[in-house]
Amino acid sequence: MTKLRSIIGWFLLILLIPIFVYTLIASGQEAQVMKPLDEVLDEKIDSKLKDSGLVQNSYMYDSDGALISEIVSDHQNRVFVPYKNIPENVKQLFLTSEDRHFFQHKGFDFMGMVRAAAANFKKGGIDQGASTITQQLTRNLYLSHERSFDRKLTELLYSYQLEKKLSKEEIFEKYLNTIYFNNGVYGIGSAASFYFSKPLKSLSLAEMAFICAIPNNPTLYDPLKHFDYTKTRQERLLKELKNAGVISKKEYKKAVKQKIKLDIKEKKDAYPDYTTYVNDEFTKLVSSSEGFDERLKKAKTKEEKKKIEKELSNRITVLLTKGVKIYTALDPAMQNRVVQQVNSKLPYEGVQGGAVVINHQTHQVVAMSGGKDYKKYDYNLAYQAYRQPGSSIKPLLDYGPYIEETGATAESMIDASRFCSRDYCPNNYNEKTYGTVSLKTAFKYSYNTPAVRMLNQIGVQKGFSYLKPFGFKKIVKEDYLLPSALGGFTFGFSPLEMADAYTTFANNGSYTANHAITKVTDLKGKTLFKWKDKPKQVFSIRTNNQMRTLLSAVVKEGTGKKANFGGGYRGGKTGTSNDFRDLWFVGLTDVYTMSVWVGKEAKGNVEFLHNTAPQLLIWKGTLQNAY
Repeated sequence: MTKLRSIIGWFLLILLIPIFVYTLIASGQEAQVMKPLDEVLDEKIDSKLKDSGLVQNSYMYDSDGALISEIVSDHQNRVFVPYKNIPENVKQLFLTSEDRHFFQHKGFDFMGMVRAAAANFKKGGIDQGASTITQQLTRNLYLSHERSFDRKLTELLYSYQLEKKLSKEEIFEKYLNTIYFNNGVYGIGSAASFYFSKPLKSLSLAEMAFICAIPNNPTLYDPLKHFDYTKTRQERLLKELKNAGVISKKEYKKAVKQKIKLDIKEKKDAYPDYTTYVNDEFTKLVSSSEGFDERLKKAKTKEEKKKIEKELSNRITVLLTKGVKIYTALDPAMQNRVVQQVNSKLPYEGVQGGAVVINHQTHQVVAMSGGKDYKKYDYNLAYQAYRQPGSSIKPLLDYGPYIEETGATAESMIDASRFCSRDYCPNNYNEKTYGTVSLKTAFKYSYNTPAVRMLNQIGVQKGFSYLKPFGFKKIVKEDYLLPSALGGFTFGFSPLEMADAYTTFANNGSYTANHAITKVTDLKGKTLFKWKDKPKQVFSIRTNNQMRTLLSAVVKEGTGKKANFGGGYRGGKTGTSNDFRDLWFVGLTDVYTMSVWVGKEAKGNVEFLHNTAPQLLIWKGTLQNAY
């Protein structure tokens, strides 16, 4: 019964072909009586043909313009090659093997279809398709690969419309950039790069013919599994070129004899800590540039917010699949150092660390460690982990605002004795008590009671107002209490946020947001997105100079001495949260601001590391070689 249906189907198809051909010819001649058919085809098919952009790779670059990551979307590894850059031999290889009359027909080869129909009639099914290059492109872009009569007729209609809308060269270009070469490789350019690690134009005739042998049956002619099959078909293609007069007998013999040596190119994907963050920052950049941020702020319901977030996600997908170039501020040498330092200075079971390095002169994130032995897309401790900052918050919330509001200096005196406000009675480290000391002494030894007194004196609301320019994500209204003076927050801060805020002390009290991405362009180099941040004056220059004195004292004489090294300015602040769950050091040099967090992901106690101070050693080990 199945065979009978196939025979009847092919009989009807053969009968329909002449009618279909006449219809198209008449339509092409703009016969008035056939005009409605063209209108119907335009209406039904053209809308689908418009969205025919090919998925292309996107790329990420370091500060010197070197490629650090290839982003392959929808598992389609494709490097687009314009028609004019495709070697003539490649074009001829496909023309002679797939569609010799491509430049003469209108999208289908009538005689070829009759021959295929006759052959399929004998077999009682669809085996041969007599597909032209246009039909193959139509099938690859718009239709399925189902073998049925309905699909075949639909393919003819689409092919006809495609020939109306595009030139032969445009169709051929799309075809050569669409065909599948197995192993996730699409398009002739990607095939050259993947199998030989060379651009298409650099391949020899033998190498061109070798990769051109694959698409006829990508599974059978997969060179990684069936090299001999691919080589046999390559020789057959070369022979067809010779017989067609495209190449000489001498060229044919030379190409056949050339030894094919594959050089498989691994997808570039370096610096996982950093590139994972860049992917997230790319979404934020698009959201900021295209108004998604404002829409999310105005969203009144969770459903509305989810809808906007989905639109943003779809927009990111569209950009990456069309192909973009993301240029970053990554400093490979600095990146290698910070990763090496985190890995080597934390040889303890269950102990982790995150670190961020910013060039505060350029306002660029140049390196980061997402954690010990970090793997791409793992939880990134550099920017996704929010931990209690301990005393590292004091410069931003206590000392800076206090000096700004009162006019105090580093040498001004402050009461360091016991302090109580209602039920809140904080202690100094080891529960020691002190009398009146200078701000410098209280700061470099990280006394707690003076810091709480400062915030209490200027007012909690006033102190927190100085944190607003930094855009800390997880400050909540419950944090507006005196314990925050010592880092007692509901959620806390990420290493990236802390380093970002501390750059203020390197820029005369002015804060400018710091980013990893310098610009995003399309594949032709047109700039699509750039950050457009404006500086905000947080502290006066006078206050900032006093803060730099305090920060320097910590490194030279106080709790941060292990971070000290010679040359230029060094300043920073240590931080230890309650029960020794978090160890921090955030500091700056003449060029760089760096934050380091050390602790356990499950928020366990790391008191045993207090004297060793790996956070200080990581900071020093990373930055001292920069000078």
